[in-house]
Amino acid sequence: MSDDRMWGGRFSEPPDSLLLRVNASIGFDCRLLAQDILGSIAHARMLGRIGLLSSEQAEQMEDGLIGVLNRFVAGEVEYTDTLEDIHTHVEHELRDVVGADLAGRLHAGRSRNDQVALDELLWLRDAVSEIRTGILKLTNALVSQAEANATVPLVGLTHLQAAQPVTVGHHLLAHTFPLVRDEERFGDLQRRNRFCPLGSGSLAGSPLPLDREYVAETLGFAGGPTRNSMDSVADRDLLVEFQQVSALVGVHLSRLAEDLISWAAPTHGYINLPDACCTGSSLMPQKKNPDALELVRGKSARLIGNAVQMQVMLKALPMAYNKDLQEDKEALFDSFDVLRDCLALATLCVAGMEVVEERCRETVMSDPHLLATDLADYLVSKGVPFRQAHEVVGAAVAQAEKKNCGLVELELSDLSSLHSAFEEDVEGWLDIDASLRRRTTRGGPAPSAVSAEAKELAADLKNRMDSLQDISCPLLTDLAGAWPDV
Repeated sequence: MSDDRMWGGRFSEPPDSLLLRVNASIGFDCRLLAQDILGSIAHARMLGRIGLLSSEQAEQMEDGLIGVLNRFVAGEVEYTDTLEDIHTHVEHELRDVVGADLAGRLHAGRSRNDQVALDELLWLRDAVSEIRTGILKLTNALVSQAEANATVPLVGLTHLQAAQPVTVGHHLLAHTFPLVRDEERFGDLQRRNRFCPLGSGSLAGSPLPLDREYVAETLGFAGGPTRNSMDSVADRDLLVEFQQVSALVGVHLSRLAEDLISWAAPTHGYINLPDACCTGSSLMPQKKNPDALELVRGKSARLIGNAVQMQVMLKALPMAYNKDLQEDKEALFDSFDVLRDCLALATLCVAGMEVVEERCRETVMSDPHLLATDLADYLVSKGVPFRQAHEVVGAAVAQAEKKNCGLVELELSDLSSLHSAFEEDVEGWLDIDASLRRRTTRGGPAPSAVSAEAKELAADLKNRMDSLQDISCPLLTDLAGAWPDV
């Protein structure tokens, strides 16, 4: 090792300063500190079990690694590009704590290639759990608002045109279910994160009698060690999945944000957003801008871009490890940070918003033809084929427009002139609240259906939150008294 690097014996001159700067990853992989030390402790214990370290050396190594972690946490370590990455920084500090000879024994049977693969999977465990928690908090806020506003009518849109009456609660539940599916996707990802790559070496394993099963069990990888050393150091599939699902969550959050921005606009006025979610204008004193939601909508582009970047970086990489893989981390960490913050911002907006029922109802009642489909359904209930009913109601709309009135303002004689099936009971089908009450099919907008769905969802979300536990890591449990809060 030369100049504190982990390599250099075969080189006659040091790397160019430009390469040192571009090659260094410590500016971002420092976030893997705790995972790197946890994996190193598991590796040290294993080296003690197989006799490559004495029991005394293994214990001294473990205490030294905990001491190194405490140094970093206390801010006593200065990062430098010369040491390239978090792995080298940790070993460099370990030499100061336990001496160069003992510290130099830690790397037996492993490479930075399998080391970083392990670090990222350990990091992913905690990241996925935190994101799932954020999703569940947002869905709980949506469900609470949906149940509270199950009876508030709202103009339902298709093609951004008035279509049929729904309710605010029904609309909010429409945003809830995509997020529920997202939480399930992250859960599936978490369950597949169950194989430990440590011990794969650079690409060809090790001739040393490494106990990979012990390391996997100690670190809580239920599937045991990975089964191909080349794939182990080249694989970034779970990181790609994290990026892809994060991008999809971003898409769902952007749709929610867009609807709430529209609802909050003075031209609609369906909701009032809390001041804590808004900012003002440097010029116009009256402005209350929905910046939190606009940022959620805008940052979805970063999540999508990061997912694409990861896949393009991996495209056509030869087996096994290549330095290109260093580029996986910045986008990964950025997606986590962005998604965590966007979920929290969306939760703040949803939980704090106030629905203006009077304005919602006023808009529904002012639409002249919102109950056109109900009128067709009325004819169907009288035995008229739907296609014929559709044609008849289309003619009724045209007649209402000629009279400059709404469907509900047409006389029975007007409707009867179009079809003999119209009778006096049609009046009951031309009422907004009655229309909503009739739509009781599962998943429909009837207040009773929305309330029932909200209650069922609330119970499901509680069960999900209660079952969302950190993956068991026996080593962390064993270190509980010594492991600092990182």
